[in-house]
Amino acid sequence: MSVEQTLSIIKPDGVEKNLIGEICRRFENAGLQIVAARMMHLSKEQAEGFYEVHKERPFYADLVSYMTSGPVFVQVLEGESAIGKNREIMGATNPADADAGTIRKDFAASIEENVVHGSDGPETAAQEIAFFFGDDGLCPRTR
Repeated sequence: MSVEQTLSIIKPDGVEKNLIGEICRRFENAGLQIVAARMMHLSKEQAEGFYEVHKERPFYADLVSYMTSGPVFVQVLEGESAIGKNREIMGATNPADADAGTIRKDFAASIEENVVHGSDGPETAAQEIAFFFGDDGLCPRTR
């Protein structure tokens, strides 16, 4: 196992439902540390840039609209196997397929409004973290 970093976004529906503390608690209880965090309202250009990989997909316009519909809470999680652990805690993209006790099973309304985003691999995590936090936006834990 190795220490990894991953991007986590609490999406507009999660922020609207006041789930920031509950979701962060679940990550921290699983041994992940928050090493960067910020609340922001994505512009259309930011959302389009972040989700550019999906530009040719039929859901792209709806995804951009959803992600700009309200504030999001963006954070970087760090810990042993952080990417896989984050994805396990989030649950399947479709909440109907998610395991009991996962964020999406407990809080998501639909596959479209599924409360959270998490990086799917090391390369994606590095790109996504840089997108939101640049080269110097992380705060390593020293205590």
